[in-house]
Formats: sequence, structure tokens, C-alpha cells
Amino acid sequence: MSGFVGRKDKLAYLEKNLRQIGSDTGDKPGRALLMRGRRRVGKSRLVEEFLEVSGAPGVFFAASKQTQEEELRLFSEAVLESNLPGKGAFNGVNFTNWPAALRMLVSILPENGPSVVVIDELPYLIQTDEAFEGTLQKIFDREMSHKRVLFIGIGSDLGMMEALNEYGRPFHQRATEMVIPPLSPAEVADMLQLNSKDALDAYLVTGGLPLICREWQPGATLVDFLSESFATSTSALVVSGERSLAAEFPPDAQPREILSAIGSGERTFTKIGLAAGGIQQKSLQRGLETLVAKRILAVDLPLSTKISGESRYYITDPYLRFWLSFIGSHLPEIERGRGDRVLQRVQISWTSWRGKAAEPIIRESIERIPNPTVEGASPVVGGYWTRSNNPEIDLVVADRAPVARTIFEVGSIKWRDSAEFSASDLAELETHRSQLPGATHTTPLLMVSRTGFGVVATRDQRFLGPDDLVNAWR
Repeated sequence: MSGFVGRKDKLAYLEKNLRQIGSDTGDKPGRALLMRGRRRVGKSRLVEEFLEVSGAPGVFFAASKQTQEEELRLFSEAVLESNLPGKGAFNGVNFTNWPAALRMLVSILPENGPSVVVIDELPYLIQTDEAFEGTLQKIFDREMSHKRVLFIGIGSDLGMMEALNEYGRPFHQRATEMVIPPLSPAEVADMLQLNSKDALDAYLVTGGLPLICREWQPGATLVDFLSESFATSTSALVVSGERSLAAEFPPDAQPREILSAIGSGERTFTKIGLAAGGIQQKSLQRGLETLVAKRILAVDLPLSTKISGESRYYITDPYLRFWLSFIGSHLPEIERGRGDRVLQRVQISWTSWRGKAAEPIIRESIERIPNPTVEGASPVVGGYWTRSNNPEIDLVVADRAPVARTIFEVGSIKWRDSAEFSASDLAELETHRSQLPGATHTTPLLMVSRTGFGVVATRDQRFLGPDDLVNAWR
């Protein structure tokens, strides 16, 4: 099965940049590209495929949180193992700083055609050497940009990679940004040969990570996939969560305790702190801010025409949500060959867990679906709740967030296995609409159901099912 489902456009984009560098007649044909995406989403594999397909001479260096001395040694080793024609210049050279190593690299880049320089996990070098970012900028501006080279910096720390190109940073406006997302629900459906209902379930478990999806046999059921994955402690589904967290935080780091608390189902500041062992408020706030800055967590606020401070936190990566909920704390069982117990817990809790876990992807899908009731606007989709959760509204479609000027629709999600969206569900939605600040009795209603509808739509109502949600990504 190809590792590049949904990646052809990204590969073509890289190839286009290389062609343009080769034909550029200016004095600075070199280009820089900053590539970001979640861990294990396939960034490095994409670039490796690009190097192989393009055939261009290049070097791929992966930073690894070592000392500067060791990183420089590994960098030289990567150059010596590359297909750069002048790599012999690195034989026997022991660099003591990055400026010397990068200048030597630039000196051996070919003059008669395009080449590629890749630094994977660029944030590691910036974290361990505060001067590296400025060094890279100077070398690129003064020397590398004069060569026909495509420089690609890759990073999984989303917050840091976004910041690298911001105003005031050394690399500002020197690089093009490229985001590598997970496979979309539609791509998961195609890759795994599943109908829309099952594809959305698969997306909630795999997060659209190609490495995990490749272990899912096309057409296999969720239970079959989980049973096979839990049968071995080395399956991608089992190990990817721990490896992703280990790359970000040491095992005893406070942010990991916070993530585990959120993975257990807690979403408010106070309850997260209690579930994480009674962390002090200041420490909890710092931990949450760190996780939000790294884009591992997002903060959700009630969406209405009134200001609310009832914030909730959720894990942005669907796979990590699943891993923390069902796998992380039960790794010893899987290692002892008792993955059947983990599977049993998933089966018992699946319907209730899925109902909440599906909300973020349903909202994102709705934002992609053309809305005939909204003319010339790009609506945002959120939810609404009070401290007592009375009411708690699944879907609010508005002109902006978190404080809206206009409420376009109020909606409800019924993500059940069998029962349709019923007349009583509709009556409950109408009651909730009357309690939402900014909505009126004429505000259109939006109904989302996994299994169909037992009511007939009127002019001011919209129905969406699994096919609509998956097709929104096509």
C-alpha cells in the first residue's frame, strides 16, 4: 500500500520549487521552505521520497537533541553519506561550531544544477543552541541563497515552527511555509476502503496518521484492527503515542500528567488540576499554556453573543485523544499479551467516548460544507455551555468566535449506532435554541446524525449525515 495517499500534491509542490530554482537566472536562486506537521504524520518520509524521485544531489540531516559537538559530528556524517559531489571535503574535519559547518556545506553545493539541503527537527537545534537561528539566517542570506539550492527545515513543534517566520525573528519572510496535515477523513475512507460511518470511526482512532493507517487492512472492521494492533506491543497504534510524547516531554514532566488528566475525560481547569494529582494553580496554568503553545491542546470557549469565561481544554490530535483514553495507562497489559482486556474497555466505552471525540471533526467538517443560509460569510462552528451544562449545545454556527455578532444556526449531534434523530431530539434542540444568547425562534436549526433522521426537514432546518461530513474533505 502506498505511503503517499493524499500526498501527491505536496510532492508536486516540492518538485515545482526545485524546477524553478533550476531555471532561475537571478543572483539569488536559492529558496527556503519551513515544513511543519504533527509527529509521525509523514513529513520526513515525504521529503525522502522527494529526494529519491527528483534525483537531485542533496543531504538529509536529522537533529536528535544531542550536544552541539555530537550534532556537528552527525551532521558531517550525514554529508559524507549523501550524494553531494563534493562531500569528500568533510573527510577528517571536526567542526566546533555551526557557522563553520554550514559554510563548508555551502562551498560544496554544485554550481551547475539544483540541490537540496534538509534539516529535520530544526527546533531541536534552536532549543539547544540559541545562536543557531541567527546563524542559519546569516548563512542563508549571504551564501546559501546564491546557490541553486532548496533548503527545507522540518519540525514537529508546531508553535515553534510557526514562530520562526514571524516578524522580529531572524528568518522572517525568508522562507515559504508548508503544512503537512494528517490524512483527511475522505483520504482515510479511500485508503482503507470504508464507508463514511466506519471511516469517521477509523479517523478518530488513527488520527489520519499514515503510519497507523498502513497497518489497517483495507475493508477491515474497527474491532478487527484494534484486536490485531493490541495483540503486539510494537504496533504503530500502540507505540506512536508514547514516542510522540517522549519526543516532547520526559516521562515525569508535568504536562504529561495534565494530558493524562484530559485524556481521562476532564476538560475544565479545576477538574484537570484535581485529576492530575492536585497540581497548584500556577503550575497548572504554566503546563496548560505550554501544551497550547505546542498546539497539543486547544482552548474552547462557549460561542454566543455574550462573553463567557467557561473555557474548556481538548486534545487537538484525534489519535492522541484515543491513545490517552484507552492505551497509555494500559501499556503493561498489552506488553503482557493481554490486549484483549484493552479491547474490551474500548468496546464498553466506545459509544459514549466517540460521541464527544467526534465533535471537533464534525465541527471542522461543517465549516467546509457550503451553507445556503450564509451569504458572503465564512462562518465558524463551535458549541455553547454554561457552568452547570444547562444547556449544553453541540453546534453553534456564527460569524465569528468566541463572541459573535450573528448566530446563523443552532445544532445538535446525535452520533448513535442505531436510533435516528427523533422528534424528541428536535424538541430538545428547539428548547436549547431558546436558551442561547443571540438566537431567536427563527434561527435555523442544524441536525447531525450518524444513523439517519426520523423527522422531516422544513425550510429552516438542515440535515447532515456521515456522507456529507466525509465529502466535505474531498
